[in-house]
Amino acid sequence: MVKPLEGALYAAVGGISSAVLAANIVYPQIWRDLKVLGRAREPLKRTNKYLSAEPPVTTVDRFLHQVQLQPDKPFLLFEDEVYTYKDMDVMSNKVANFFRGEGYRCGDTVAMLIYNEPAFIWTFLGLAKLGVKMAFLNTNLRTKSLLHCFNVSEAKALIVGQGDDLLDAALEICSELHQRGVTIWLQGDKPPPHGFLPLDDNIKRASDQPIPYKLRATLTIDDTMCYIYTSGTTGLPKAGVFCWRNMIKASLMFAFAGFKSHEVLYVCLPLYHTSAIGLGVGSVIEQGATLALARKFSARRFWDDCRKHNAAMILYIGELVRYLCTQPKSPNDRKHNVRLALGNGLSQDVWEEFQSRFGVREIMEFYGMTEGVTTYLNLTNAPGVVGLASPLFKVFTPNRFLKVDPETNEAIRDGSGRCIEVKRGEPGLLVAPITTEMPFYGYKGKKEVSDKKILRNVLKEGDVYFNTGDLMKVDKDYNVYFVDRLGDTFRWKGENVATTEVSQAITEIEGVQEANVFGVKVPGHEGRAGMAAIVLHPGHRPNFQKWYAHLTSRLPTYARPLVLRLTKEMDITGTFKHKKTAFAKEGFDPCIVSDPMYLRDDSKKSFVPLDTDVFKKVALGSAKL
Repeated sequence: MVKPLEGALYAAVGGISSAVLAANIVYPQIWRDLKVLGRAREPLKRTNKYLSAEPPVTTVDRFLHQVQLQPDKPFLLFEDEVYTYKDMDVMSNKVANFFRGEGYRCGDTVAMLIYNEPAFIWTFLGLAKLGVKMAFLNTNLRTKSLLHCFNVSEAKALIVGQGDDLLDAALEICSELHQRGVTIWLQGDKPPPHGFLPLDDNIKRASDQPIPYKLRATLTIDDTMCYIYTSGTTGLPKAGVFCWRNMIKASLMFAFAGFKSHEVLYVCLPLYHTSAIGLGVGSVIEQGATLALARKFSARRFWDDCRKHNAAMILYIGELVRYLCTQPKSPNDRKHNVRLALGNGLSQDVWEEFQSRFGVREIMEFYGMTEGVTTYLNLTNAPGVVGLASPLFKVFTPNRFLKVDPETNEAIRDGSGRCIEVKRGEPGLLVAPITTEMPFYGYKGKKEVSDKKILRNVLKEGDVYFNTGDLMKVDKDYNVYFVDRLGDTFRWKGENVATTEVSQAITEIEGVQEANVFGVKVPGHEGRAGMAAIVLHPGHRPNFQKWYAHLTSRLPTYARPLVLRLTKEMDITGTFKHKKTAFAKEGFDPCIVSDPMYLRDDSKKSFVPLDTDVFKKVALGSAKL
């Protein structure tokens, strides 16, 4: 006779066996997902601890904690220079004390136009210790775009870093800034021109005493840390609000990779972007590790730098990895200690080539945005995957994938006004629910700019979702893949390009009647290159050297169109918007396109006829783009 306890045990075992069998049939990926969840448990627990603390734990608090724990440990490696945690604390204290003496207080804003260098980081930390917000200006911007980015931030001052080109960029807008009462500080040893004030000498003379916590005590986790600029559908960059909540989440991304305090992270991406400041600087501070910072990306020096600094991890964008793969093969390709690469925008083919050639064991591709509403992270090392949308992970990231109209790029709604979800295997527009835990902070400036990113009444009355503007796909195993960027932006050279901004620059050219800008695929390159279909006023002929000079003065390098197509007329939608889909699909193959086309030639500072021979060079990768 079976005893009651034994009977209960047999029943439990039988129940578990049945559950296991059912899971293997209905949801076989559950075991993979549980393994991933186990890996994510500690970083998620730490994130929740910081975000729920009163007062909240910020990156400044984590930095000061690391200074106490290990003051003499190297925090930053830059070329042949080494800065310890204590060095960075002292320099950031000097920055904070100087700006405090100048009257800057918690809630004020200071704009920074600085290249990758130690001064960027100690300036960032110094201003953050005061609770001063920062506007991280893209160093590629000039004239109208640069002035717009500064103005929208409502900054009281501009800090200009070392570099003649940065000084020239600031000089172009200084008269407008002075009219607004803005103070302009110049870093470096160079004597400042009229209207600029020297910063470095003042910082050297400033006190290095610690900054009282009470000066930033009013900060909450939802207060703005900085503004990071993204492409704007209005034609000019939008100032994305990057809060302390976003910074804490970004700074724990490398924790999912098991980043250890004794390891070195190599970063060559610009610090004015979310990845470098959040995932780079933030992660190093969080783990108490060491940051090896490059002035800029160099495919030729990349692995030498990794070897020099003994880097264990690297931060990438897809285009960077592709450039590395196009370098001549070397016996030293696998002679490094890099065990993991974390970043975004890496296509499956380059992923596999990179791992095979350079021996980097693990790649953690993520999907995210400055706005910070949703994030995916690949913890399975599956090539091309950005994350998981399985039943288990839908609990944590209840995103939706919607059907879109290919012409308008807007979500299709059914007869009752609700959006329609795609089936697994079909590309759909990724939208993320906006909640108190996953808020959308929007953009600095006009409210309607932020409202354009919000979808309402998506699946039921009253629900609110963030429109990412990205097409994604979920396969049969619940793996999520990035497919394409929709609408008025595309990505090239690791930067987002706003088609409206490029169109406006082109239509300023004498003789241009209309310009329709879109992104086109280029063999051997990540993202899409800019192409413009142009209608001229009757009787006008293009002067391509003047066109080149104008576009160079108006647009950053990555936004300048690669190909121009002169056409007789444009197709428009029912709401009088240019149709881009057909143009983008045709691309710039002369065998398909009968209109005359011209390729940008930087060596000739002009646009040259794009015939079949030139197209073949581009397609084979022998033309420099």
